[in-house]
Amino acid sequence: MTTAPVPNKVHPVDEVLPVQNMIAFGLQHVLSMYAGIVAVPLILATALGLEGDALVRIIGASFFMCGVATLIQTLGFAGFGAKLPIVQGTTFAAVATMIAIGKAYGLPGIYGAVIAGGVLTVLLAPYFSRLLRFFPPVVAGTVILMIGVSLMPVAIRWAGGGVPGTPTFGAPANLGLALLTMVTVLLLTRFGAGFLSRVAVLLGLVIGTVVAAVLGLADFSGVATAAWFGFSAPFHFGTPTFNLVSVLSMLLVMLVVMVETTADILAIGEVTGKKVDAGVVARGLRADGLSTALGGLFNAFPFTAFAQNVGLVRFTGIKSRFVVAGAGIILMLLGFLPKLSALVSAIPLPVLGGAGLVLFGTVAAAGVQTLSKVDMNDTRNLIIVAVSVALGVIPSTVPTLYEKLPEQAQLFLDSGITSAALAAILLNVLFNIVGHNTPHPSSLAVSAGHAPEPGDLH
Repeated sequence: MTTAPVPNKVHPVDEVLPVQNMIAFGLQHVLSMYAGIVAVPLILATALGLEGDALVRIIGASFFMCGVATLIQTLGFAGFGAKLPIVQGTTFAAVATMIAIGKAYGLPGIYGAVIAGGVLTVLLAPYFSRLLRFFPPVVAGTVILMIGVSLMPVAIRWAGGGVPGTPTFGAPANLGLALLTMVTVLLLTRFGAGFLSRVAVLLGLVIGTVVAAVLGLADFSGVATAAWFGFSAPFHFGTPTFNLVSVLSMLLVMLVVMVETTADILAIGEVTGKKVDAGVVARGLRADGLSTALGGLFNAFPFTAFAQNVGLVRFTGIKSRFVVAGAGIILMLLGFLPKLSALVSAIPLPVLGGAGLVLFGTVAAAGVQTLSKVDMNDTRNLIIVAVSVALGVIPSTVPTLYEKLPEQAQLFLDSGITSAALAAILLNVLFNIVGHNTPHPSSLAVSAGHAPEPGDLH
């Protein structure tokens, strides 16, 4: 008797969903992360005194290039792109460096450094990816946990209404909107059937925004005044200029970005159950570099994987990279259609905060899930996690602690994710590798939840 062959099952990451579902799920990704995209141009513009048309063009370029970067990362081509459901966004790690460069050399100096930093990232990616053996579960789990923990203060500030100390921060109306959004997301997740539970975050954001509009807490005036069509052409602010100090400073930033992107790729691998090896990481880092270089051409800034969207994948269970590619297309449209961009930007921060608390918490939970595979009865592993988390929470709890240190040191230490990652890597080497003829098992696994394969450690 002949047994019929079993057809190969498509991995959820490579699953193509119905178009209407991909649009809805993709929009959910966009609404969950748009504030992070807008924040970097706003901070930079404020510091450099940019306003009016210049600010509009930079924000539009950021949306457009985030979409391009997301398509490169999710669909991939010729050695570029991790082909995982990763949304790309503008990184906060580069803000301080770009402000310093901008004050000395203007926007052309910023974009020259961004282009050079992107090219150098592409060249360094295959070498940096070999460090994946230093990201065993005890390290990867700690870093993923810290990604969620580091994002929590962002959601809390959003829930309060923006910036602590302002007259309306923490107002009952803001907290009420955040609570309403969070409860809506949770109820839809618990009692919604099928598709409704999968778009719980999207519906929570829509319902929260509608209630805010009814109460007069949402401002849609910008939608009426925004143009229907607009696009920032390459080199709009002049031909990029290249200065050695600026380029080296941006390279330092991109090293930080590579650490964070590696952590995010490991996190999404853990969430989706997709094997992550050195090759996947190298392709993901190359995508970061290419997108960053293109961003410099199109008046945008360095890109990295957005951790908040890792939480959305974990929360909804929608693992398809084509859904995230759909989000990339929506982001590109936002870059071409200022009126649509203004509509998305009208979502009140407290509404985003309510959803963010749920999403960012799920990232931290994914880290706990990874750490559950580690032998925590081993004191070595316990110390690695304890010290790394302790160092990782410093930037969000006492942000002024490192302000008297050199700027280069602050670049690494002011990121809770980066400082926790570096601490976990070094401690793992100290406790589980150095001086041990047979490394501890937790120091051998090189991919999220997978045993090493031949060649992974070379």
